[in-house]
Amino acid sequence: MNKKNAAGKSHTKWKILAGVGAGVGGFIAVGLLCLLILYKHRKRKQHSTSSILLGPTASSEPSSYRDPELGSLQYQTPIFSYEELEEATNGFSASRELGAGGFGTVYQGKLRDGRVVAVKRLYKHNWNRVEQFMNEVEILSRLRHQNLVSLYGCTSRHSRELLLVYEYVPNGTVADHLHGPRAHNRALTWPVRMSIAIETADALAYLHAVEPQIIHRDVKTSNILLDRGFHVKVADFGLSRLFPLDATHVSTAPQGSPGYVDPFYYECYQLTDRSDVYSFGVVLAELISSKPAVDTNRTPGEINLANMAISMIQNCHLEQLVDPSLGYQSDWEMKTMITLVAELAFRCLQLDTEMRPSIKEVLDVLRDIESGEYKPKKVVEADVPVREEATLLRNNLPFSPDSVTGRWESSSTTPHTSE
Repeated sequence: MNKKNAAGKSHTKWKILAGVGAGVGGFIAVGLLCLLILYKHRKRKQHSTSSILLGPTASSEPSSYRDPELGSLQYQTPIFSYEELEEATNGFSASRELGAGGFGTVYQGKLRDGRVVAVKRLYKHNWNRVEQFMNEVEILSRLRHQNLVSLYGCTSRHSRELLLVYEYVPNGTVADHLHGPRAHNRALTWPVRMSIAIETADALAYLHAVEPQIIHRDVKTSNILLDRGFHVKVADFGLSRLFPLDATHVSTAPQGSPGYVDPFYYECYQLTDRSDVYSFGVVLAELISSKPAVDTNRTPGEINLANMAISMIQNCHLEQLVDPSLGYQSDWEMKTMITLVAELAFRCLQLDTEMRPSIKEVLDVLRDIESGEYKPKKVVEADVPVREEATLLRNNLPFSPDSVTGRWESSSTTPHTSE
């Protein structure tokens, strides 16, 4: 009997041990499974090609950071980890720096998948950098055009730093080649300059034609990148605006670069698509002259290139404006084309916005000039009062400002006011 009891107790003991072992084993298995799921989640979150919808992120942002002119963010954008981009740029090394602008520094980087990219690192002290970051992400995520720079992705808005990742465009900017560090190469012959003008106008015409319309608001030669074949990639959409449907203008404090800002916009705080046309007129003047938009080393009346160009065109002194290396004086065909482009620039630089052509008309005229098919409109008597009115307006409103000191605060309280 004692043996039976001992055997029974031993059997029960083994059952208990087996049950406890199974429970512990199950607990360990569940724990390992949880760790595996967590590991995979973290890896997926860190992976550079993971894509998330930015909409929920935008909706969680405090209203003080929201721009009333921004639409809802509905487009998928690849999200990069800060660590990968830090690695790609060698810790944001100064040797990788491509340039610096008003909102951030751009570095050349190489991703783990081998792609060479340009990484914009937004300045930390810029109080509205979140707005500019979200603005550029939304706009570039919806655009597809051969002459617009491509956005490859960005960091999360809640990342350690705000970083934007673009395609790398290797041949510098138009400004570099006209009057910057690459100007000595003299690579921009007149045919190349015509091509640059046409491709830039084509990119802007695309922006103005999409719905909702997009106003770039910072058109300038340092924002026009060039690839190795000297084809255009328009960049930097931090100041761009999605234009409300059926609106004639947006009331907003003037922003942009000195020398390029539409004087009407500067004076009246009204942004329209013709504001980009004015800036493009300054770009045309740069392509003709190889001179920067603002140069304090010039005489006081010529510090502003737009002012100089208008004066020389009106007084029939175009030869004093044109870059001598373009053959204006020696080649009749070249002289004809440059003169026609100068006349187009004059139209773009009119202070009355209604007198400026649309960017689509500018594009059509440039293409016709390049092909030799452009026929200038004859000036009839009915046109004379209009031209006189333009001169009077020119005396009453300022040119695009040479500096932005103390003139950029808006007291407007309209619903579309920003900055």
